[in-house]
Amino acid sequence: MINAQTKTPDFTAIKTKQKAAWGAGDYAAVGATLQIVAENLCEAMDLRAGSSLLDVAAGNGACALAAARRFCDVTASDYVPALLEKADARAKAEGLPINTVEADVEALPFDDASFDYVTSTFGVMFAPDQMTAAQEMLRVVKPGGKIGLTNWTPDSFIGRLFKVIGAHVAPPAGINPPALWGTNEHLDILFNASTKVTTERRTFNWRYRSPEHWVEEWKAVYGPVQKAFAACEDAGKASLEAGLYDLIDDMNLAGDGTMIVPSAYLEVIVIR
Repeated sequence: MINAQTKTPDFTAIKTKQKAAWGAGDYAAVGATLQIVAENLCEAMDLRAGSSLLDVAAGNGACALAAARRFCDVTASDYVPALLEKADARAKAEGLPINTVEADVEALPFDDASFDYVTSTFGVMFAPDQMTAAQEMLRVVKPGGKIGLTNWTPDSFIGRLFKVIGAHVAPPAGINPPALWGTNEHLDILFNASTKVTTERRTFNWRYRSPEHWVEEWKAVYGPVQKAFAACEDAGKASLEAGLYDLIDDMNLAGDGTMIVPSAYLEVIVIR
């Protein structure tokens, strides 16, 4: 639920830190592995060729590219320019036409009812002002249009990962956890009664050579993990790393030394 707050959080300061975190490392190395999620979302939305689609908090463009493959007219937006550069590079490599626009999902630079579809795969859920982000997506989608989202659930691997990080580096005060977007109750709060919201619980499997491989990779490329280690003293780094291994050990299904960790997410379709 939305927390009662006696003081409005400094969303500008929070987003400045977030941009630094997501711009650190190389999120594209992680985002590219999630391509199947974007393809499944586009199919669930039943996209129609020639329609206009805005992908918000687009990262390196997984969903934007999936929509472009279905001949939609795609605009990808994100507030981290380096990620949009990766999206552009991927689009050019695959010969897919997309337009990229640097933009904050909480203040989209588009007119009301501009797009047939709006999407976000594990992106908008990290916006600190969650209600404003939801209302901005509703504002720019046409009446009868669809918003398609994929959001990690609180009990997912990623939801639990951020709890491990939060035990070592305090999250910003006064904002709701991103994984609340992965609950039906919170979606009902974010999207008004005039919309129709349907959800399906799905699973993405993180597959790595070993738990050690995952830890070293994510320390190198995943901004929030990288920043968490940088913020800890030596003892804190050791404790954080131990917490990551404990989490993997609790969820790893492989049994052969490799890593197969399922992470639940909600596939969400909102009809305006």
